[in-house]
Amino acid sequence: MFYFYLFDMAIYSDKTEEKDHVSSKEESEDARMVATTIGSGISVRPKEVSIQPIIGTTGNFQRILDIVGRVAGTDVTVLIRGESGTGKDLIARQIHEKSPRRIKRLIKVLCPAIPETLLESELFGHEKGSFSGAHVRRPGKFEFAHEGTIFLDEIGEIPLSLQSKLLQVLQEGRFSRIGGSDDVRVDVRIIAATNRNLEKAMEEGAFREDLFYRLNVVNIYLPPLRDRKDDIPSLVQYFLDQFNRKFNKRVELSEQSMKLFPEYHWPGNVRELENTLKGVVVLGNEKQVDDQLQSKIERYRTLGKGLTPAGNPPSAADDQRPSPARERRRGERRRRLATDSLRTVKGIDSTSLKAISRNAAKKAEERVLLRVLDQTHWNRKEAARVLGISYKALLYKIKPLEQGELRQR
Repeated sequence: MFYFYLFDMAIYSDKTEEKDHVSSKEESEDARMVATTIGSGISVRPKEVSIQPIIGTTGNFQRILDIVGRVAGTDVTVLIRGESGTGKDLIARQIHEKSPRRIKRLIKVLCPAIPETLLESELFGHEKGSFSGAHVRRPGKFEFAHEGTIFLDEIGEIPLSLQSKLLQVLQEGRFSRIGGSDDVRVDVRIIAATNRNLEKAMEEGAFREDLFYRLNVVNIYLPPLRDRKDDIPSLVQYFLDQFNRKFNKRVELSEQSMKLFPEYHWPGNVRELENTLKGVVVLGNEKQVDDQLQSKIERYRTLGKGLTPAGNPPSAADDQRPSPARERRRGERRRRLATDSLRTVKGIDSTSLKAISRNAAKKAEERVLLRVLDQTHWNRKEAARVLGISYKALLYKIKPLEQGELRQR
């Protein structure tokens, strides 16, 4: 539903006492601007931008807005949770715009969109020559957000190898660039968001417990749209007005159409509602949308697709369960391991107990390797650390697994 918009930056002379960052002539233009503005006392302020209003009249949502108003004036870390499309990024922007840091930058980082090999450089920057292609020093997103706010969207996707460095920033407000020996100090407020079950991720070893408690100072849970039925008419009217202005149209919905919108459970939440109404305005075909919604409603009523056994829409906890495809891949992998073990044992003479023992140990080791690699998202360095073996030894052990195509994505 909600998006961050790029805005022009205006530079104002404003004396400050912060001297922690020094610019380099070798940096790129963007990097030089950030380092210079922080180090020389020039503050960078965004031009005034309009904020998309938060529409919500239900009691639970009003309590959320009350929490937003209370935490905005502080510097506490906020963790925003909820399904995709519920507006977590809009809440983050509201917190920033109502805070004393609103004259500084709000930097958004969509963690899964950045390859794991580049994420550390994007967040923390790097020194010249720290790796192949690092021709200049480059500050990271945390330095860009100095004295402002950084919004880490989908924080649950950050690999374990980076979580300790993020924890250091939360605890001490400092870090080192890749290839750097000196600490960089920053004054940044952190807002994080996720649609994952982080408690379950901690149990599986995929998310650090100490990092979770550092992030979870204030927890804001955004309910799915199916739990905000009373807000749907207001949201429908808001998006209709918005897209009518944008596309210079005058589309209105009939009373019959308006009644259909609350009957559908909107698995894509407000983002799905927004895109549906955009199509209504652009195509100007109310009947087509009515037919689509009616068909979806009937399908869910008849087949119970997407509904719990009690007939209610799935809860947030249900959405955190592994996808059926992922569970199917895991099951296939377990069955293949079991079948391979059985075939090997059948091919060995019953008196060869040592051979049977070696085979069982090998298969048990394979299962442990696969479980740890799954938990670390196949981060080999982290898996080696968890297993207590060298990186080279891990590569040797998993080579047969990869050749046998046991790794299923």
